[in-house]
Amino acid sequence: MTMFRLTLGSSQREALAAKVARASKMGDTRTMIRALAISALAGPLAEKLNEAASCYGVNVKTVKSWLKAFLLRGVASLEIKKSPGRPPKLTKRQKEKLASLIDEGPSSAGFLGNCWRSPMIQMLIEQEFGVTYSVFYIAELLKNMGFSYQKARFIYDQDNKEERARWLAEKWPEIVALGKRKNSYILFGDEASFPQWGTLSYTWARVGKQPVVRTSGRRKGYKVFGFIDYFTGKFFFKGQDEKLNSETYIRFLKEVLGRTRKHTILIHDNAPYHKSVAVKNFLAKNSNRLCVYPLPPILRITIRSSSSGRRSRRRGLTCSSSLILKVFAPR
Repeated sequence: MTMFRLTLGSSQREALAAKVARASKMGDTRTMIRALAISALAGPLAEKLNEAASCYGVNVKTVKSWLKAFLLRGVASLEIKKSPGRPPKLTKRQKEKLASLIDEGPSSAGFLGNCWRSPMIQMLIEQEFGVTYSVFYIAELLKNMGFSYQKARFIYDQDNKEERARWLAEKWPEIVALGKRKNSYILFGDEASFPQWGTLSYTWARVGKQPVVRTSGRRKGYKVFGFIDYFTGKFFFKGQDEKLNSETYIRFLKEVLGRTRKHTILIHDNAPYHKSVAVKNFLAKNSNRLCVYPLPPILRITIRSSSSGRRSRRRGLTCSSSLILKVFAPR
C-alpha cells in the first residue's frame, strides 16, 4: 500500500472540503480529522502516511484503515456511526420493576426511612437484581428513568374519608342551622406548633409527581391557638412558648369569651386536653354561652364558605393536627 499513489478528483476534493466544513460547524471533531487526513494523503503514500498520522495525533494503522474505507466506499466512509456503548446492566423490564419499587417508598422495601437516598437505591438494586452500580451513578440512572430529586410533603397517615363525609352530611347542617338561629359564631379551632429546627428532606420521585411522607402531626416549637368564624372570617389567636395543655387552652377560651358577647359554637378536634376534666368543667360552667361540637376521631376536614352576591376574599388557618380549615369570608 505504501507504493500506492492516491489521486483525488475535483469532485472528491469538493466533497471532502464540504465534509470538513460541515463537521467543523457541528463540532464533529472526529469526522473533520478523518476528512482532513484523507485530503492530506493525496500523492505518494510513503511520504504521506507518517506525516498525516503525526499531524492528527493518531496511529499509522488508523490512517491506513481510514484510507482503505475511503477507497472502498468513498466519502460515505467518513460517516461515523454513534457508538452503542456498553450494554445496560438492567433490562427494560427490570427498570420498570425498579420504578415500581421506588414509587412504593423506602419503608415498603424494608428500609427505616421514608425518603430515598442513592445508597439505599444502590442496595435495593443489588438485592432485587444482583447488579452493582456505583453510588455516584445512581442519580444519573434515576434521571434517565424519569425521576427527579424533590422535597417531600407530609400527609396525615390516619385520614378517614368516610367519617368525614358522614360528618359533613349529617352534623354540619345541624351546626349551621343552630348558628343561624342563635346568631352565633361558629368557631373552628385548632392549634399549630412551628418547629424551630429541621425541615422536610429531599427524595427521589417521578418528574412532576411530588412525593409524600406520612407524619403523626406532632410538633415542638412556637405554639399558636386559633379560632376562625365560619360566617364572618373573624380570627381569634394566641401565640405562646408554653405547652399546649388544658391550662393554656382554658386561658385562651377565657380570652375569646371576654372579647365577644355573642353565643359561640366551638368545633375542635379530639386532642387529649380538649377532653380533659378541667376543660369539660370549664365548658359546663359556660354552657349558656359556649356550645361545643367535637370532631369525630381521626377526622381531617376542609370547609369553605362564602356569602352569595358579595365579593369574597380568602382567609386561612393552617393547623398542625387533624383539622385543616380554609375559610372564604366576605370583606
